[in-house]
Amino acid sequence: MSLSKPAFLAHLRILTSAALRRPLRRPPPPPRFVSVRSLSFATPEEAAAERRRRKRRLRIEPPLSSLGRPSASPPPPHPKPPSSIPQNPNSPKLPEPISALAGNRLNLHNRILALVREDDLEEAALLTRHSIYSNCRPTIFTANAVLHALVRQSKYSDFLSLHRFITQAGLAPNVITYNLLFQTYLDCRRPDTAMEHYKQFINDAPINPSPTTYRILIKGLVDNNKVERALELKEEMAVREFAPDPLVYHYLMVGCAKNSDADGIFKLHEELKEKLGGVVEDGVVYGGLMRGYFLRGMEDAAMECYEEAVGENSKVKMSAVAYNSVLDALIKNGKFEEALKLFDRMLEEHNPPKRLAVNLGSFNVIVDGYCRQGKFKDAIDLFRKMNDYRCGPDVLSYNVLIEQLCENGLLAEAEELFGEMIEKKVNPDEFTHVLLMDACFKNARADDAAGYFKKMVDSGLRPNLAVYNKLVDGLVKVGRVDEAKAFYDLMVKKLKMDVESYQFMMKALSEDGKLDEVLKMVDQLLDEDPIIFDEEFQEFVKGELRKEGREEELGKLMEEKERQKAEAKAREAEAAEAAKRSARAAVASLLPSKLLGKKEEEKELANNASGEANAALSANEDTNGGKEETSEEVVAENSASGEVDPAREAPLG
Repeated sequence: MSLSKPAFLAHLRILTSAALRRPLRRPPPPPRFVSVRSLSFATPEEAAAERRRRKRRLRIEPPLSSLGRPSASPPPPHPKPPSSIPQNPNSPKLPEPISALAGNRLNLHNRILALVREDDLEEAALLTRHSIYSNCRPTIFTANAVLHALVRQSKYSDFLSLHRFITQAGLAPNVITYNLLFQTYLDCRRPDTAMEHYKQFINDAPINPSPTTYRILIKGLVDNNKVERALELKEEMAVREFAPDPLVYHYLMVGCAKNSDADGIFKLHEELKEKLGGVVEDGVVYGGLMRGYFLRGMEDAAMECYEEAVGENSKVKMSAVAYNSVLDALIKNGKFEEALKLFDRMLEEHNPPKRLAVNLGSFNVIVDGYCRQGKFKDAIDLFRKMNDYRCGPDVLSYNVLIEQLCENGLLAEAEELFGEMIEKKVNPDEFTHVLLMDACFKNARADDAAGYFKKMVDSGLRPNLAVYNKLVDGLVKVGRVDEAKAFYDLMVKKLKMDVESYQFMMKALSEDGKLDEVLKMVDQLLDEDPIIFDEEFQEFVKGELRKEGREEELGKLMEEKERQKAEAKAREAEAAEAAKRSARAAVASLLPSKLLGKKEEEKELANNASGEANAALSANEDTNGGKEETSEEVVAENSASGEVDPAREAPLG
């Protein structure tokens, strides 16, 4: 249907009037921030560079989903004002936070932890070393896990080696790393070295010590009979505004008890009581307080203190460590029956993980008490029940019981426990082997003693010089000089022998009529450590040789050694001079004469040198019967005449 012109115009007027009556709508304002996202690149190289940049960022900063948190849009970054003080590039780095343990680094951490749980510490340490310079660098938490496992198994040399490696690699240590280092030196009976590292930590480290730091240091100093230095550290804790720690006071009270200082024990208790407001609720100090009363002969007061700590209406909080201190005080002061009653009560209260009333130290104290009473069978039976209470014995527990058994003539039972150690994958340490070795010598079993020493060396342990001297002395006393000499040959390259060790072995060989072996030892000593062979040592050897009239052989041997050394020095000097001449001749043959200028003069000099060389050669042939020229003379002649063998010139060109 079509509209006529008048009808169309009328319809248009109606629409126009309706539009005029409708309110005008303003267009929406443009957005304040226009997000511009560049989705194109000028060249393919720029696109590839952007992809690489994003991959690198993902490796450094893993996505939030890898941390186990729901992903959310990050807040807009706030511009940070530039620091007015420039940072020192030589300042120590801060340790990484726990958030760094994510992504591939977390996977690496779990792999290394699995090796630690499987007791494969060598592979765990090796993987940690290899990962340091890889794309997936381990965190300090991973390194600490391996270091702690090494300390727990008393592998102190491996610990120090790995600690030195990660420090040189720039992996910033945290307070746990420092604590493990202090623990290692204190366990190795080197408290002075531990305190030097502590001073360096306080002065240079960008982190502060923790209460555990002072617990480790004070306990280690007390164990090493450094009670005065431990008391100074306690005062330093107060200066640094640490809260009074009852466990620290317990360690100090134990140190005073070792020194029979009852006044020091009561002084420490009063000081702690004053700092805590007049009431000490932690039972860890009651064992030390009981020992103080026992030292003064106040047995009734000690037992009143015992009732206050563990009585029915006691308000004192007793942990496993607190119970152990009370048990130790009772056993060492003739109250073994009371200690057994308390131990039975501890076993009844023990309900892990809700209530931990017993730990490994509890069993060690009671086992030691049984041994003091001569009840070794009961001690072994209780020792084997540890696993029933989730307290697996460690190497220290085995050593305590094995030592008691060996000292009381029960070597067979001690060897049976040694076999159980290996079955349960508890690695014996040097002290374990030395205990059994000494016991075998006491029981006239020199072969078994030597076998335990060999096991120690084969298992990767490092016996010190004192252990070696015990072995050699035991073998010599029973007439096994040849075996002693064999162990000397085995250990002389692994140990730093002193004069007494050398002389003991030489004297044993001399008394056995083997002076040739003595001279061989002197020969080896002059090669490897001539400084130790001083005049006094020479007089000792001469005295042994004089017994059979062979004193002059030492002088001849020393003269021969001096002659060999002089000849060796002469050969080295001659070889060095020949190398210099050969190098100069080779360089001269490769330099064109035109680079030096004065071409005609050099040609003349070269011709003169060639003529002189030919004349010398003919004279040499006349006098020596036509001997062939040496390679050095040929090179010198060719370089002087400017002629080079094409076969030699091609590779160099």
